[in-house]
Amino acid sequence: MRRSVSGVRGRSVNEAKRAGLIAAGWEIHAGVEEAVFGAADPVERRRLLLADMAMHLLQTAIRPGEIELDQLRNNLHAILTLADPFLPQAELKEATHRLLLP
Repeated sequence: MRRSVSGVRGRSVNEAKRAGLIAAGWEIHAGVEEAVFGAADPVERRRLLLADMAMHLLQTAIRPGEIELDQLRNNLHAILTLADPFLPQAELKEATHRLLLP
């Protein structure tokens, strides 16, 4: 069973809404990226990088057409790697290895 972008069969985001979400994502991405370069504290920098990757995931997820699986894997790998120190008991870094399996 094929699912639409919204995740519910038969329903999808209209193109104007999708374009608005994509534009908002890029605007947030630019602000977060700017803040990353100004962050001196390593924990704050990691948090900002995590937010930056969340914006990349947003772009990958809502881009029109099929989800590009390589980009999805890369986004998730980066998010899990960056989040690992915040949730060490979850062993997120170890979980990234399964993302890279064929």
